[in-house]
Amino acid sequence: MIENLKWATFIAVFLVATNASAAESPKWKDDWDKSVEAAKKEGQLVLYGSADYEKLFAEFNKKYPEIKIIGVFGRGADVAKRFMAERRAEKYLADLYVNGQTTGYNVFYKAKALDPIPPLLVLPEVTDTSKWWQGKHHYVDPEGQYLLNINGETRIVVGYNTKLVNPAEIKSYWDLLNPKWKGKIVAYDPTLGGAGDAMRFFYYQKSLGPEFIKRILTETDSVISSDTRQMGDWLAGGKFALSLFGPISRMDLDIMQIQGLPVSWFAPEHLKEGAYITAGSGGVALINKAPHPNAAKVGLNWLLSREGQIAYQRIFTEGNDGPDSLRIDIPKDKVPRGNRRPEADPNRYPFVDRAEWMDMESIRKFLKETLEQRKR
Repeated sequence: MIENLKWATFIAVFLVATNASAAESPKWKDDWDKSVEAAKKEGQLVLYGSADYEKLFAEFNKKYPEIKIIGVFGRGADVAKRFMAERRAEKYLADLYVNGQTTGYNVFYKAKALDPIPPLLVLPEVTDTSKWWQGKHHYVDPEGQYLLNINGETRIVVGYNTKLVNPAEIKSYWDLLNPKWKGKIVAYDPTLGGAGDAMRFFYYQKSLGPEFIKRILTETDSVISSDTRQMGDWLAGGKFALSLFGPISRMDLDIMQIQGLPVSWFAPEHLKEGAYITAGSGGVALINKAPHPNAAKVGLNWLLSREGQIAYQRIFTEGNDGPDSLRIDIPKDKVPRGNRRPEADPNRYPFVDRAEWMDMESIRKFLKETLEQRKR
């Protein structure tokens, strides 16, 4: 009888403890559930940024159909111009900025138009930095609060015509100055926004620097183009032997190669100075005075989640850019081989989206002076 009483008491205590434990959900879960419900009541998430994010957040809308996705999508400079005009008119319409961090840093950050991101990160799979490259979240701003990179892909910017170039002859970027290549190089316009990453790499890489950029632009009779696809066509047709500054994916050289055209490019390890890692358009920032703060919170956490980053890689790869998410716990088999992030020597493969390299004013001034010399 006593034994039965003890056993019954034990079961009762166990059940009470179990029920109490079940009733107590983690603090983050309560926060998350409240944010989701509030976001549904807000009913909208307003994005300012690259058009690919409209496609990406269509996936978010499938999960949260009560939250409608609207926004302003286009080139970074155009979106930023509109945003700043609205700010001057005291119109606060945007929730999240989703695009490259050159514009993010030089416009949104400098205008003090951003709120810190870390306080809004709720999901454990997002806050767990072991799930991210190098065990941390990669912020661009000095405070490590406002401009968060989600992508880190290798960017290759030297292509060639396989009938006109023996790759064994070129082991360094400096080899492009060989007189035999004079008049045979087409270069992407270094003043355009899409060239910003490449310019930071060449300008700040100690073994290259401003001298390399200056000599390439003034001594090689290179032709400057603002159309990357035209550059690819010229390369494939043999009008030029080499291309520079234009990302391979944006020139469609990967597609042309599959089609059997005589084009290729130098792998990151081929040239002794290496290549660079960039976030490209893979960045996010939280706009202050956001009209839908809870929707922004939910959207931000979803974007950084495993689900969101898998969708990000899939959808952006369809556009041939092939991002390599900074999340390391997701499949990478769909990331184009040439874009996969090297894990080796950071001096050969620097991440160019960093605070000390983001201010483009000195580079723009240098480029303006150098291009003026071309006209003389």
